[in-house]
Amino acid sequence: MPFEAINPPQFPTPIAPYSAAAKAGNTIYVSGMLALGEGGAVLHVGDAAGQTRHILDTIRTTLEAAGATLDDVAMNHIFLKSLADYAAFNAVYAEYFPGAKPARYCIQAELVKPECLVEIASVAHLG
Repeated sequence: MPFEAINPPQFPTPIAPYSAAAKAGNTIYVSGMLALGEGGAVLHVGDAAGQTRHILDTIRTTLEAAGATLDDVAMNHIFLKSLADYAAFNAVYAEYFPGAKPARYCIQAELVKPECLVEIASVAHLG
């Protein structure tokens, strides 16, 4: 099945060869998002809650560019550099998903840049 690359024009140039998302049929696959600015600069260094908020805002913008919303998210793949940030992450996450929660998993992992504390990839389905 062919897919449509989704790359909101307001985003900085990616640090690797990928699209922000890919839409195939009624499914939107959002790439792993990090709190990065122009030139790959890490934003909110040392602040897992700030990085989480930035990432979820970026995912929201990406989904909107594909015709979806956070309410369409069915699955989130969550990577934390340290499980010590789990509570801070969850506090922000609950603000963005106040109703029925998407399925998810969360693992501890080294991320692409040492200052990155959080990475989230999402899958959304259009009705």
